[in-house]
Amino acid sequence: MFSPLASRLLYSVATDVLVERSLHYSAVAATVTDEGDKGGGADGLESDAAGYIYATNYEHQAILRRRSGGEWETVVHDPYLMWTDPLSVAADGYLYVTANQLHRQAKYQNGIDLRQKPYTLFRIRIDAQPVLLR
Repeated sequence: MFSPLASRLLYSVATDVLVERSLHYSAVAATVTDEGDKGGGADGLESDAAGYIYATNYEHQAILRRRSGGEWETVVHDPYLMWTDPLSVAADGYLYVTANQLHRQAKYQNGIDLRQKPYTLFRIRIDAQPVLLR
């Protein structure tokens, strides 16, 4: 799965075509599937070993999870989840995410830095395991 930066849309692509370097980009593009709306703008995506997809949601200060049927559910919502990114599923059964307050930087606030310290690393119990790569 992938998503354009700061987009509401989610896509998938056949992984076998990604490793076949001799294919023209149009052959790869032909395998892209529109997986629908994520329910809000997101910067970060993560997956777990069970195949669930997690997405940050800066519009609603939340972290969402996509179930195997494609429906999204809210894992956590908190006003302190300000422009969260990146996500990491850890072997301890927690999802870790930082609130980087990107939208509060001076370049987005008429030259005034509105970020508030301390910056936060959140730990959310999800009882899931990470994808382990070989």
